[in-house]
Amino acid sequence: MLIVMESGADENKIQKIVNFIKDKGFDAHVSKGEDHTVIGAVGRKVIDKRDIELLEGVQEVIRISSPYKLVSRVFKQSDTVIDVNGVKIGGGHVGMIAGPCSVESYDQMDITASKLSSCGVKILRGGAFKPRTSPYAFQGLGEEGLKILREVADKYSMAVTSEVMEVSQIPMFLEYVDILQVGARNMQNFNLLKHLGEIRKPVLLKRGLSSTIEEWLMSAEYIMSGGNREVILCERGIRTFEHMTRNTLDISAIPVVQKISHLPILVDPSHATGLRDKVAPMSKAAIAAGADGLIIEVHHSPETALCDGAQSLYPEDFRVLFDDLKVLAKVVNKKF
Repeated sequence: MLIVMESGADENKIQKIVNFIKDKGFDAHVSKGEDHTVIGAVGRKVIDKRDIELLEGVQEVIRISSPYKLVSRVFKQSDTVIDVNGVKIGGGHVGMIAGPCSVESYDQMDITASKLSSCGVKILRGGAFKPRTSPYAFQGLGEEGLKILREVADKYSMAVTSEVMEVSQIPMFLEYVDILQVGARNMQNFNLLKHLGEIRKPVLLKRGLSSTIEEWLMSAEYIMSGGNREVILCERGIRTFEHMTRNTLDISAIPVVQKISHLPILVDPSHATGLRDKVAPMSKAAIAAGADGLIIEVHHSPETALCDGAQSLYPEDFRVLFDDLKVLAKVVNKKF
């Protein structure tokens, strides 16, 4: 349930309500807006809401019927804005994340990051641990890849995102990475999500290959219920019967999610299509539909890439696309 405090309710009144619901066996999650403070009471206990409504400072108590509470717009009506080293994502701000699928070498990352930085990209992506369908495919450089990613990003004053695979890797990632990414295959790795809820760095949560929007939001709820409010959703295409593209990009997920959730939503057109020539039109479609950002694969030499070269843009093509997207963003009242 949600407890809406009266306008102007002071910290003392808010804390009394928090203490009250905790004593009743609920977890308390406080969200402060411009006019009202909202307290989310999450738990399996049963309580008569009238017992709360009569408490000093309480304006209204609302029961939430949806299974996701903290992710819901009922809990927080205004858009959540994630700030990553000065780059804002959400609330009208569009974030651009770009880089190769995987970290292959220092030179590869240095060349690519240099070109991306010159375009104005502030967040660099690159996989150090790669979950591959085939056990014989390139699996990434591991911690050495994270070190390279961090060193190169620092050289060009960029933030870093990379995919964390398991709970034991979290301390290592906290040392090198600014945004911890959860891949599609791990979207329902609930043990991992619970532990990511305990950290205080942004988490980029990709939609599962065959997951519904509700299942996706419930995974975000796992992270938020642990106390981490910095969750970024990422639509990366879902598996359908179509074989002309790698996956099917669900553009409709953008407005659907934005209506029911306050969390920012990015789109990954590279994994969604799997084809270089489809990345630009799908990127433009995503921004036109209101996406809060993009994560695009860019490699300085895609033909020699060890992973997903066919869906990686050349830096020159990315530059043209990024310039087009900046113009398009203004049309939908957003800005990079």
